Order: sequence, then structure tokens, then C-alpha cells
Amino acid sequence: MSDDVTIKILGSGTSTGVPVVGCSCDVCRSTEPRNQRSRCSALLSWDGYRILIDSSPDLRQQCLSYGITQVDAVLYTHNHADHVHGIDDLRVLNGSPAQPLPVYGEQKLIQHLTTSFRYAFESQSKVGFRPRLKGVVIDDTLSLFGRKIVPIRLLHGDEIALGYRVGDLAYLTDCSVVPQESVAQLQGLRVLVIDGLRFRNHPTHFSVSQAIDIAQKLKAERVVLTHLSHDVDYCLHQQSLPKGVEFAYDGLTISLNDGKNL
Repeated sequence: MSDDVTIKILGSGTSTGVPVVGCSCDVCRSTEPRNQRSRCSALLSWDGYRILIDSSPDLRQQCLSYGITQVDAVLYTHNHADHVHGIDDLRVLNGSPAQPLPVYGEQKLIQHLTTSFRYAFESQSKVGFRPRLKGVVIDDTLSLFGRKIVPIRLLHGDEIALGYRVGDLAYLTDCSVVPQESVAQLQGLRVLVIDGLRFRNHPTHFSVSQAIDIAQKLKAERVVLTHLSHDVDYCLHQQSLPKGVEFAYDGLTISLNDGKNL
């Protein structure tokens, strides 16, 4: 088994995406590629396996942009539309067509998916080209393709969302509180990808300064802020971030391979 784990940020934007429809602010009119953000999602890979985190409404375009033709599993963070509603595009991504594609999440999330998108979880005897999915409830640490996946419980306002840790990497989007029991699961990180919506406070997301505060307490080596709104101008604001902290952008790829490429 290789020591390499790679994460690609497929989408770094908030629920509206950036540019925001109808907005004429400087960021929304910017031609800087790193200011053009599709809805939030990521792709983990190791040993030839590809694990999608969330199926954003922009999943089709993300796959076309980055040459993704199959995935082997999906990890869901929570049931909000901007993280789920690309689920129908999973029908062309099943890396093992003979078996349903496993999708993982906490119980409420799996119940939501199997109810709202019932056709994707039903028997495939019916006519039609549909996703073929199997919901799997995560209760504890998961072993997936030879690696340990640790679900991290987060608060997203007054709702529960999951982050995920794989080795020395953690991905925590859509959160406003990291509970103390989860802090203990996030020690010794080399890379932390974390929600940092905007500079002003928000009731269900970390602001940039709040995300930085949490990351500094966790002492992560490299911190990447994602789920960004159009308040964030990549070129203008990147230079003001502390050392070791950066804004995500669509297509950003980070490899953890014994300290290289960090």
C-alpha cells in the first residue's frame, strides 16, 4: 500500500457558487480563475481508489474539468442541497457497475437520501439509466480500501455535520463549532481543510478569523480555507493570511507523501 493520499478540491465555493447570479461585485466580475468557485466538494485518492466527498450540484462540470470518470465510494457531510443535489450524476461514475456504489453518512443523512432520491436506491430491475447506490450509516471509524476513515462530528449551526480524517489529513466543511470530543480526534494534522465562509460572522459557518483560530489551536501544519463566498478575493486577501494558511480554489491538489508537496 502506498503512503500517498491526495486531495483535490473540486469545488471551493459556498451554496450560491461564485460568481453569484445577478451580483456585480468585484469578485463576481473577476477574471481571476481562483475567484471562480463551484459548489463545495473534494476528491480523495490513494492506491488507485477515488473517494468523493459530497455530490455538489456542479458535480458534472467538476468531473469534466478534472477528468473524473469513476469513483469508488462517496462520503457525505450533511444533507443540504449544495452538497447533495448532484447525486444523479453518480450514475455515470460507478467504478464497479456490477455492485451498487456505496455512499456513507450519519443516519439522518442516509435516511434523507433514501427518501428524497428513492429511485437511486431501489432495485435496478426497472427501466431507465439511474444511479445504483447503497446507503451505509457511519457509526464509528470506517475501514475503506485499506485506510482508516475517522468521521468527525461537527456543529453546523444547530445541526450535525460530519468531517472526515484520513491519516494526517482532515476535511471539515460546513461547520460553526468543533466539539471538544472532536478536537481530540484532530491532533497531529499535516493538512486541515476547513470552512471559512467570509470575514463577517455567520450563524452556521466559521468566519475566516474563526477558522484560523481553530486551526491554530489544532496546530495543523497547512490550513486551507474552503466553502468561500464572494466576499473573498483570492489575490487581494491571500497575502493577509498568516503563514501556513491559504484559501482553497477549484482544482487545488495536495499530496501527502512523507512531507513532500506540502
